[in-house]
Amino acid sequence: MSGKIASLSIDVVRRAMPADAVTGAPPLRENIDHGVLRLVTDDGIEGNCFIGEFWGRGEAEFQPILDIIKPDLIGRHADQREWLWTRHKYLASRYQLTTKTWAPVDIALWDIAGKAAGLPIYRLLGAQRTSAPAYASYPGARYETVEGFVGEAEGAIAGGFLAYKIHPGLLAADQVIPIVAAVREAVGDDIHLMLDPDCGYDFQKALEIGLALDDLDFHWFEDPVSYHDDVAIAALSRRLSTPLAMSDQAPDQFFHSAHYIRRDMVRLPRGTALRLGITGLRKLFALAEGFGLKCEIGTGGNPLLNAANLHVLLSVANSDYHEHYIAPEKDQFGLTAYIEPDGNGMVAVPDAPGLGFTLDEDWIAAHRIATLE
Repeated sequence: MSGKIASLSIDVVRRAMPADAVTGAPPLRENIDHGVLRLVTDDGIEGNCFIGEFWGRGEAEFQPILDIIKPDLIGRHADQREWLWTRHKYLASRYQLTTKTWAPVDIALWDIAGKAAGLPIYRLLGAQRTSAPAYASYPGARYETVEGFVGEAEGAIAGGFLAYKIHPGLLAADQVIPIVAAVREAVGDDIHLMLDPDCGYDFQKALEIGLALDDLDFHWFEDPVSYHDDVAIAALSRRLSTPLAMSDQAPDQFFHSAHYIRRDMVRLPRGTALRLGITGLRKLFALAEGFGLKCEIGTGGNPLLNAANLHVLLSVANSDYHEHYIAPEKDQFGLTAYIEPDGNGMVAVPDAPGLGFTLDEDWIAAHRIATLE
């Protein structure tokens, strides 16, 4: 059993973001600040999580964690994760606290629990498996040509992946449909394919492209329209056989998913530890399972959030894939090792307590610009 939380601090680390490895496009932000969250118990166990994803910044979460969550947490037992889940809903209403503020604290508490028990987190959750398949997910909107996406898909399959997700950006329907057809022809019928336009379509465009995905036996159609467009989501689900995967873009993924399921709008809810922590993501899987549904997990945006995602995935049966982002220069930092697929496209976590990954303290020291307490 773990002790009480004695201290909470955040090391702020700054790293330069590289240009796109394929297109050479400059990064949206030249530098990004992340937080290294350190929760330490009175018996000396430290739990960690990184704050902030590679496409954003962590600064917005730093002060709310220190000013709002920390005073509530110090002196409490580190196993009070359900209290934190309940508490964050009150804090969200009173202080406009986002789920991205609460989630890394929950994950650090789970890291403490695993280290105290001497077990990986997925075993504490109830191990379903020791590895899971991953699909290849590349930075979005890199290409405008059929050849670009076909080459990317073929590279993914050559690397051992058995599934590949296309990010078409805002290409027109008459561009996307030849792309998805050519990718299907190139990879064959045994490879699972997904399409994710990041909530960028209107209903008519989503329907036109969705019908093409039906003909090509796509595994899912992710976030075709805005996550709050209930009318379009319900109509697309009725008219398409390809399941809609909605939505890791929703700000409160658990309650959005409950809304989708209650109204029979979505057959494939989707969440991530970035917004749900481990506690909330595990609840989302249980919710989906209760209605006979699968659930899928979106990328966390940093290596410890991705580790949290994978621990949950290894503890459930109603999910197909881990999203593996193929841009290590963007989402790998601050650890001595990272999640890496084997030659068969399978991923696992180290057989070590907690999240199982070790902070690279030399890298953190070299990139630290402040310590907040």
